[in-house]
Amino acid sequence: MKLIYNVSDKPKFGQVIVFAIQQLLAILAATIAVPTIIGNGMSQSAALLGAGFGTIVYLLFTKFRSPVFLGSSFAFIGSMTAAFAGAVSTAAGHAGLIIGAVFAALVYVVIALIVKLTGVAWIDKIMPAVVIGPTVSIIGLSLAGNAVGDLTLGKVQVDGVSAANPYIALLCGLVTLFTVVLCSVYGKKMMKLIPFIIGILAGYAVASIFTVIGIATDNVSLQIIDFSVFKSMDWFAVPSFTFLEAVDGMKQIDAKYIATLAFAYVPVAFVVFAEHIADHKNLSTIIDADLLKNPGLHRTLLGDGVGSAVGAFFGGCPNTTYGESVGCVAITRNASVITILATAILCIVISFFGPFVTFLASIPNCVMGGVCITLYGFIAVSGLKMIQGVDLNDNANLFTVAVILITGIGGLTVTFLGGITLTAVACSLILGIIVNLLVANRKDTDR
Repeated sequence: MKLIYNVSDKPKFGQVIVFAIQQLLAILAATIAVPTIIGNGMSQSAALLGAGFGTIVYLLFTKFRSPVFLGSSFAFIGSMTAAFAGAVSTAAGHAGLIIGAVFAALVYVVIALIVKLTGVAWIDKIMPAVVIGPTVSIIGLSLAGNAVGDLTLGKVQVDGVSAANPYIALLCGLVTLFTVVLCSVYGKKMMKLIPFIIGILAGYAVASIFTVIGIATDNVSLQIIDFSVFKSMDWFAVPSFTFLEAVDGMKQIDAKYIATLAFAYVPVAFVVFAEHIADHKNLSTIIDADLLKNPGLHRTLLGDGVGSAVGAFFGGCPNTTYGESVGCVAITRNASVITILATAILCIVISFFGPFVTFLASIPNCVMGGVCITLYGFIAVSGLKMIQGVDLNDNANLFTVAVILITGIGGLTVTFLGGITLTAVACSLILGIIVNLLVANRKDTDR
């Protein structure tokens, strides 16, 4: 892919700020969704700040050579739920979030040391393009339902359900989608670099028009945006940091609870490791540089692991490299790592600034759905591009790809130890590795 800005390029200051806002919009929904799902006093603003600090740690470990943002990991939702379920109090649960994230980080550190001593050849052997390619596609395809489901939803709710007319919401989402597409394809210079910002603003504007009409006519079905959130916002507020909530909880932790945390977090860390490989191989194809060799898989692992623990220290959520961020890099063709750094700093700053956080949170689902169709779709297509050089006339390759695609799209998951879940991405990757190893040394006499 021909990049407009390469990894080491430095756009002008004003452009960097705009690019950073675009990256922020791409990762926002998922990053603040995790603390919302977990509840128990977890803060969206703190998660945003934790993601910012975690990303900076990652950039430092990778010597600013890997342009990807770290956000709240959905893979650890079961682990975080277990942390609160096994705790004697909410404060102890917050302490457990930090301890659990440290356990996960230690897994990354150990694997990083192994990679440093043995190299990455074994990674390439068990996860070649025929395995990684379809797995990357599954990462995008597994999110497709979320994007499509959001297309018909607004922010205003009645009895916990979106009150918006689904066709009106769909129209707002499609305006966003088509604007992103047109800006990316026909846009000139800056327009081509910020299609998501333009698309979201276009969708938000249309949604605002319908919402104002709905308020004026007292028709709730036309109200796509919940403007009431702006009435109770604070101009400046310190987020509820996990480490502050955990101070009293540390006294209530025993060995049994720590063991529970280890069983809840460590297995998931191995699953996320596989997704880490897939994300970085995908990003490597986009920037035309093998990140597993330079800066090295051991550095990306250390950055991801330690950055994840730092993120949990502030926001409770372990972090992970975001496919949305990779998709944003690919579509805008802006791989400048300065943009990622600026995004991280922006996350830290705005977590204290009420109006901006409130505005971001007010963006309706349908608008974000329109954006996510392009982001998730691009991830899926990127995976397919990785297997362009694979001979699918060879049954060994054909079966490997087929198993990954069908189990991944079919949503195969496995839950064990009372709540640890292997995601569809993880299951399809593991099965793909097994099938590929089974047929790796075959002697195909039919060819």
